[in-house]
Amino acid sequence: VAITSYISYWAPNFPEWGTSFICVLTLLILNLATVKLFGEMEFWFSMIKITAIVSLIIVGIVLISINFQSPAGHTATIENIWNDGGMFPKGINGFFAGFQIAIFAFVGIELVGTAAAETRDPEKSLPKAINAIPIRIITFYVLALAIIMSVTPWRSILADKSPFVELFVMIGIPAAASLVNFVVLTAAASSANSGIFSTSRMLFGLSKEGEAPKQFSQLSKRSVPANGLLFTSLCLSCGIVLIYFIPDVMRVFTLVTTVSALLFMFIWSMILCCYLAYRKKRPQLHQQSIYKMPLGIVMSWLCLAFFVFMVVLLAFEHDTRQALMVTPIWFIALGIGYHFVKKRKQKAQLKN
Repeated sequence: VAITSYISYWAPNFPEWGTSFICVLTLLILNLATVKLFGEMEFWFSMIKITAIVSLIIVGIVLISINFQSPAGHTATIENIWNDGGMFPKGINGFFAGFQIAIFAFVGIELVGTAAAETRDPEKSLPKAINAIPIRIITFYVLALAIIMSVTPWRSILADKSPFVELFVMIGIPAAASLVNFVVLTAAASSANSGIFSTSRMLFGLSKEGEAPKQFSQLSKRSVPANGLLFTSLCLSCGIVLIYFIPDVMRVFTLVTTVSALLFMFIWSMILCCYLAYRKKRPQLHQQSIYKMPLGIVMSWLCLAFFVFMVVLLAFEHDTRQALMVTPIWFIALGIGYHFVKKRKQKAQLKN
C-alpha cells in the first residue's frame, strides 16, 4: 500500500491496484530466485535508508541554522515544533491517536529476541543489539521527525504524502524530492520483502513441527520454501483487493496498519505471558541470567495494561474502529485452520 502511494508520486494516473499487483509479483519472483538475493537486496535497501535519513537530518539542521524561508513562506526554525497551538495542538486525544501508527512502526522488534537462537554468541550479541535500539529510535525516528517539523510547520504536513518527500518539495528542490521518494520507496519495499521472507520461513518451521500443512515444508530446486512464499504473496494480495475497492491509499494504509498493530500487540502479549510463566516455573534459570530485564514482572504487567488501553483507544477513532471490528475474523480463520491441522495430526499419530 505504501509502495503504491510512493509510485503515484511519479505516475498519478496509473491504476493503484495495478501498481500493487506489479509490486507483489516482483517481490515474489525475487524471493523465489535464491536466498542470497534476499540478503543482497536487504543490504542495499538498508544502506540507502540509513544514508538518506542521515543526509536529511544534516540538510534539515543546515536549513534551521540559516532560518531558510521556503517559497510557501515558511521559515525553518525549531520553534515550529511548539508554535501554532503548542506541543499538543489537537489536544491529548490527537496525541493518543498517533499511538496506533507508532506501534505499527515497532512491528518486527521481537525478531531481535528470536534471532538470538541463531547467533554464534548470544550472550554478547543480544545485549549489544537491544542496547542499540533506543539510540536508533532517537536518531532515525525522533530526531528525523523533529527536523521535519522544524522545517515545515505541522499544518503544512500532508497526511497522504511522505513528510520526507514533502520537506524537499516545500523548500523548492523537486529533484531532491524525487530522490527521497525513491529512498522511501526502497524502505517500503524492504519492509514488504522482509515480511515475505520471514512469514514463509515461519510457515516452513511450523510445518516441520506439524503445526501447519506439510506442503509448506517442501523446498524448491533453489532451496527456498516456494509454497510458503506463494501463500504469503497471496495473503499480501489482499492489499490489491482493498485498493481496488477502496481507492483511497491513506484509508487503506490506516486499516492495514491498525490490523497489523492489533495482531502484533497480541503476539507481544503472548511473549510477555511466556516470560511471566518462565519466571514462575524456572526462577533458577532466570537467576543465572547475566542480562535480565529491569523490573521484569512489573514491566510485563504494565505493558499488558498498556496494550489493553490501546485496544480501548482504537475503538474511539472512526478509521481505527473499522479495523478493530475486522480483526476478529483473522483469529476465527486461524482457529478453523488450526482445528483441521490438529485433527490431521491426531489421525497421523493414530496410524503410527
